[in-house]
Amino acid sequence: MDVDEVCRELWRRGGVALRAEVGCDWRALERALASGRVVRLARGTYGLSSGKAPLAAAAAASGVASHASAAQLWLMDLVTAPPLPHVTVPRNRKATGGQLVRHWADLPPDDVDGWVTTPLRTVVDCARTMPFPEALAVGDSALRRGLVSRADLLDRAQATHGAGRAAVRRVAEHASERPANPFESALRGIALDAGLTGLLPQVWLDGESGSIRPDLIDPALRLVVEADSFEWHGRRSALAADCHRYDELVADGWTVLRYAWEQVMFDQAWVSSTLQRTARRCAVTADVQKSLSTAA
Repeated sequence: MDVDEVCRELWRRGGVALRAEVGCDWRALERALASGRVVRLARGTYGLSSGKAPLAAAAAASGVASHASAAQLWLMDLVTAPPLPHVTVPRNRKATGGQLVRHWADLPPDDVDGWVTTPLRTVVDCARTMPFPEALAVGDSALRRGLVSRADLLDRAQATHGAGRAAVRRVAEHASERPANPFESALRGIALDAGLTGLLPQVWLDGESGSIRPDLIDPALRLVVEADSFEWHGRRSALAADCHRYDELVADGWTVLRYAWEQVMFDQAWVSSTLQRTARRCAVTADVQKSLSTAA
């Protein structure tokens, strides 16, 4: 893995990640550090050199890092890294400077931890302001990393009022610790936006040749949806394993849809359309099979 690939993987995870999540050996990481494009933020934690900007911007604006920038600092996975730091300042604070995204709110002390909003407040802020697939990725990551509990998130959503209340409640309702990464979370968010409410993340299936755990399944429709990244599926051995995996699913009566990272990021309308069309066909097939079983 070269320096560009290390930076790209960090960017895909929102600009900050643990070493194990980057998936590179120590030599590649040392080269990235030497280039100045990657910095060591803490033991085992690395980020793009631009990752220090949120705290500097917060201090300069007499505010706190918030929204996507706070998510970065708490090591929550983001679909995409913010191009500018997000900072929340008091409502009466005069706007000065332009190299940041400024939000105005009078934050209660319990919503602030030093120079950054708390994880719970961060998830709520992201839910209010981000597209649902991206906000869901933040909520999923916060649960997966144990930064918030599902009970606390649901309670906070119920107590939320004003603009964005419905969006916060929706993220709280659907957030799960099961998705493995923001790519899977974003795909699940697109599916929910498309009306596919029965897809479950990371559920084991027992087949003829053993157990398989797809990214998303709808048992009623017998539909499998996979988020396939080149990092994990670009090698010859991975290709052979994928062929075996997906052929087994099809042989067992499952319809399989596979989406690349670029499609989920940049062609969401097409992803949504193919999900809806396939779900309709699977529903017809399921109804026919049910009718035949009843008749028999």
